[in-house]
Amino acid sequence: MAVCQRERKQRKERGHLAEEAAKRFLEAKGYKVLEQNFHARAGEIDLVVEKGDLVCFVEVRMRSRSKWCLPLQTITPQKQRRIVLAAMQFLKRKPCPGKALRFDVVSILGEGRYADIEHLPGAFDAGF
Repeated sequence: MAVCQRERKQRKERGHLAEEAAKRFLEAKGYKVLEQNFHARAGEIDLVVEKGDLVCFVEVRMRSRSKWCLPLQTITPQKQRRIVLAAMQFLKRKPCPGKALRFDVVSILGEGRYADIEHLPGAFDAGF
């Protein structure tokens, strides 16, 4: 297997593990997962969760260390826009009438059971 393919596979596996850790973390805080890895033309949403009258579109970001930047700092305005557009497509397919909407980030620093997981509610807005 070529180095690039191996690195891509490892990155995908780490991303999946980070999403699963974020999912468990949010469930422990009382959120119900409505969708995981929602794909739309505009982009992907890692998690769509709900708690009471609130629906959150969650981007999961993981870094093994903070040598260069924190996970939250890797979400560019372009990525935010793709998430917002994907959320709009989600709502067209699965309307959530009467629910408030929010864009959150789950930041994971480190790996395994020693990872530091932080939930950042309202990390960015739709920009409308």
